[in-house]
Amino acid sequence: MPDPHSDRGSSYTGPVSETTKNTLPALPRTAMIGVGSMGGAILAGLRDPAVAIARPIAVTTHSAASAAQFDGADDVAAVAVEQDAEANRGAVAGAGLVILAVKPWLVVDAAREIASALEPGAVVVSVAAGVPSAAIEAVLPAGVAVVRAMPNTPAHLGRGMTGIAGGASADAAAVALVQRLFETVGLVLVVDEAQINDVAAVSGSGPAYLFYYVEEMIGAAERRGFTPDAARQLVQQTVLGAAELLETSGEDAAQLRRNVTSPKGTTEQAIFVLQDAGWAELFDRALAANVRRSEELEAN
Repeated sequence: MPDPHSDRGSSYTGPVSETTKNTLPALPRTAMIGVGSMGGAILAGLRDPAVAIARPIAVTTHSAASAAQFDGADDVAAVAVEQDAEANRGAVAGAGLVILAVKPWLVVDAAREIASALEPGAVVVSVAAGVPSAAIEAVLPAGVAVVRAMPNTPAHLGRGMTGIAGGASADAAAVALVQRLFETVGLVLVVDEAQINDVAAVSGSGPAYLFYYVEEMIGAAERRGFTPDAARQLVQQTVLGAAELLETSGEDAAQLRRNVTSPKGTTEQAIFVLQDAGWAELFDRALAANVRRSEELEAN
């Protein structure tokens, strides 16, 4: 069976065990500008005691209330910008790895703000969709590398899928460093930047597609007469069990589907309906729309 991760120009790394985390070279002093949903997931991975990283991790937030959640932590030093206008610049001083986890429309301004405070040779990571590395590189000094990353929300559980792409300023060592960073929250695929919008469309937004499927299946089950609780249980456990089977069986999705789809059986009839509805084309159109929006954001 062909390796689905062997596409030319890309490289894939599987999950990192707790033992391996301890034997990897230590991540350098790290700063995170902004701690939203995705930033929080990355930070949770970095705080895992099994991760070798220089501590404390420097974090900045907008509000004092957000910074206060880290009060008493010995592995995170959080400062609120509303209390200290120099918080972002102070956080990146001495950091070898800087994560920009602010909203996409704030990324370039944040990079410009910290530019003169960055250490020579620092690696700056952006997790924002629609912001090309060239736009960030344009406001940073020479010698600072930029790497883009597209994680997804299962990173909160250490089960994320992240695509990373180095900008023109990033060498192999910078990309490898960012790869180690995101291996703390799941799996990593290294791609060319030309593919990063496709990564965002497939895995970055992918959880939303799956949740939408669950929503619609629950609705369909309710219309078949099940109570909302019963419908949710039927669908949710089916999805969870099927995902586990996909991960552990050693068979690909197509074969697992065939295993359930007996010729002239009931499942086959349902699959025919889905195929006649043009699911393949529908997925093509959905991903194309996602990528188109990323390209529109890049053009602004």
